[in-house]
Amino acid sequence: MDFEKIKASAEAYKPAMSKFLRDLVEIPGESAEEEGVIKRIEAEMKALDFDRIEIDPMGNILGYMGTGKTLIGFDAHIDTVGIGNRANWNFDPYEGYESDTEIGGRGTSDQLGGIVSSVYGAKIMKDLGLLSDKYTALVVGSVQEEDCDGLCWQYIIREGNIRPEFVVSTEPTDGGIYRGQRGRMEIRVDVQGISCHGSAPERGDNAIYKMAEILTNIRDLNENDASDDKEIKGLVKMLDEKFNPEYKEANFLGRGTVTTSQIFFTSPSRCAVADSCSISLDRRMTAGETWESCLDEIRALPAVKKYNATVSMYDYDRPSYTGLVYPIECYFPTWVIPEDHAVTKAMEEAYTGLYGTERSGAENCDAMRKARPLTDKWTFSTNGVAIMGRNGIPVIGFGPGAEAQAHAPNEMTWKEDLVKCAAVYAALPTIYCK
Repeated sequence: MDFEKIKASAEAYKPAMSKFLRDLVEIPGESAEEEGVIKRIEAEMKALDFDRIEIDPMGNILGYMGTGKTLIGFDAHIDTVGIGNRANWNFDPYEGYESDTEIGGRGTSDQLGGIVSSVYGAKIMKDLGLLSDKYTALVVGSVQEEDCDGLCWQYIIREGNIRPEFVVSTEPTDGGIYRGQRGRMEIRVDVQGISCHGSAPERGDNAIYKMAEILTNIRDLNENDASDDKEIKGLVKMLDEKFNPEYKEANFLGRGTVTTSQIFFTSPSRCAVADSCSISLDRRMTAGETWESCLDEIRALPAVKKYNATVSMYDYDRPSYTGLVYPIECYFPTWVIPEDHAVTKAMEEAYTGLYGTERSGAENCDAMRKARPLTDKWTFSTNGVAIMGRNGIPVIGFGPGAEAQAHAPNEMTWKEDLVKCAAVYAALPTIYCK
């Protein structure tokens, strides 16, 4: 394989990729409102002569390059979060900005840059004659990820009957190769009370006071150690072989966490005792934890049992921009691909053949990147929760931009990252299929 020719081709497409990303940034595309972004991606795929382009009933766009036997997927979610407080932005988040090295705007790192690099990676495959009868590249612009990680791919796999050999997640990786992430789930706890007039609270049963005890237990679950004297052993226990057969991968991914994210109550008035109280929990899960184990862990807390609280998992059923509703539980499984897996090795070979054995980046981030291992993991969650977590299809991560830019004001990415990712994507299928 001529790595220098691939790099040169990717570099030549830098202006076109920059324009494509600027165009996408100009189109607001929050979850369930992505139609304009999808149409712009469709136009780019048509202009670059993709062999087949489809928009499925959920609204995901699927572009195929080649007709070979092995299907290799490249996923980029193309929805974004909102802009938050406009006063925190130094520039218009949708007009964005462009310098010689950077592009700013909502979605540049998270993760419109990923669809740009993967579309042009597939174009480079065609330009350089890398396509063969061994593989077909499938570039997916997926919807609603910010609302519900993995829902789009659950639909693609289960309803579209599309099952790639493996998928490259193009979420931002700070110049590294990522082989896993912690999972997460959204848990609800409900406790009941009895209302009465606030002038005589002893006549009622205050649900907020009950929840206060439960909240203390939840904090203990997150913060305690796992010593024998602890009634509530902390989640750090899953890093210990004594409690978790998958402790090695748990140590790689990092410990699980739980935090209270929302609180609700009902009461007849401000002059009454609350007759119900509910909380939402954000539960991050490491290797060895499942949705059943996490729910049972909350149900086993002393105050939850004392007050007979109800513990359940949220569901998601928001319609996509096409109007399709595809209900799913708010459970996003942990996943990790082994460091010696064929997909991990192929990605490492593609990267090192092009750019060496260290991460690298633009001048203002190069030192930070080089200080980190080339192969690592995400802090946040990705569509891998469905692709690999629910459906067992291997996922490997390599994408333009930085995790720290995600959901932040003044979001930006680097043109150099767009070029490097397009080159790596172009080389990867041939290396994997050799």
